[in-house]
Amino acid sequence: MSMPTAQTSLASMAATTPTSQASDSVNGVVVIGRREAQRLKERFLTRATAVFFARLAFLVLGLGILLLPSWQRAFAVNTGRGWLVLLATAASAGVCQALAAHRVHGRRVMFVTLLVDLSILLILVARSGGIQSPAMPAQLLFTIFFALLFPNPVAILPPLLMLPAAILLGQLGLAQGHKPTLAADVLHLAWLAALNGVAVYVMVYLTSREEKQNREILELEQSLGKMALVEERNRLARDIHDGLGASLSGVIIQAEYLVNLTKKDPDLQAEVKELKVGAEEAIDEVRRAVSMWRDDFLLVPQLENMCSTYIARHKLPIELVVDGVPFDCAEEQELTIFRILQECLTNIAKHAQPTRVRVVVHFSPDRISLDIVDDGKGFDVTKTPKNHYGLINMKERARKANGEVGINSEPGKGTTVHLSVKPLPRVRAART
Repeated sequence: MSMPTAQTSLASMAATTPTSQASDSVNGVVVIGRREAQRLKERFLTRATAVFFARLAFLVLGLGILLLPSWQRAFAVNTGRGWLVLLATAASAGVCQALAAHRVHGRRVMFVTLLVDLSILLILVARSGGIQSPAMPAQLLFTIFFALLFPNPVAILPPLLMLPAAILLGQLGLAQGHKPTLAADVLHLAWLAALNGVAVYVMVYLTSREEKQNREILELEQSLGKMALVEERNRLARDIHDGLGASLSGVIIQAEYLVNLTKKDPDLQAEVKELKVGAEEAIDEVRRAVSMWRDDFLLVPQLENMCSTYIARHKLPIELVVDGVPFDCAEEQELTIFRILQECLTNIAKHAQPTRVRVVVHFSPDRISLDIVDDGKGFDVTKTPKNHYGLINMKERARKANGEVGINSEPGKGTTVHLSVKPLPRVRAART
């Protein structure tokens, strides 16, 4: 008959829902991580391009220093060496821009070439008046460059260390002309240090604001993704409830009608009753799948409903005991507990012929345990019939749900199944 197939399909769909959701969540994190890495790379490239154009502006100024005699005297530049330095600086800027997109060496080349440019500036400052040199304000731009490209405290140390280095070189008398007084140098140092502090603060503030906005955007995208997932699950739940659920209800009604018509044929009536039971079990699976998709699956009520169903349909003498204070755990764990009890009760109904079945669910802060004890026929656990996978499936389910299951049985002495699960926190889906 087709009913067991439909029932099995629904059972597998409901069982895989939490795992699929977890897999989607993990994949979402991986995708967001890649996007964040790509965003940081694009940000670095954008800022590296801005620094490249700033370097071109510096090269134009350097060209003016080499061509204008008054600028040569102000900066104490040697023309022959100056052209070599200018050409070398232009070449390093071009190489740096070409390698900026390189995954490994892009940042390293940028950092090294900025240090070289900073060293050239320091030499120029030392030859033209120390910290009072007309070239000294360019140090502030290098502080901004380092803060933009390498936003961490260690990376901005080189341009900041240039301030005391400029004072030291100026006091050593390397500059042409008169030697500046220490008091004047300290005044210039305080002024430039204040400007550097303001520049660093502004860069750090803007970067932190940008990072915060991007985090908010990522969180919003995650929330929208979860909402879309929940909406899709709700749509499937509605379609299954209204479509398949209604069809199964019709099958049950027709089966009840046929039961009354087949009273004179016991064999046919038994087949119709079996059809009715299969349809009832299938519609139970439909309702359970809908509750899982709508995140309304509650373990204890579901266990109570299942025990009541087996008592009514299979005439099993089941006693259900719930010990401790029930609490929610991960969906997959709750479904595992439910499925293992379902498998045990199904086996008991088919094979055990017990006079008493006791089901005990115990909740403790670090563990949830399930014990199913019957006084039926029992069996030899070492001789599982071929192509019977119920016991294997129970052990695999328990292992996947961070738990373990044990089975004790002997022929004529009943069976005891013990399941122990270490609970994991339940993550509720976002509501639309």
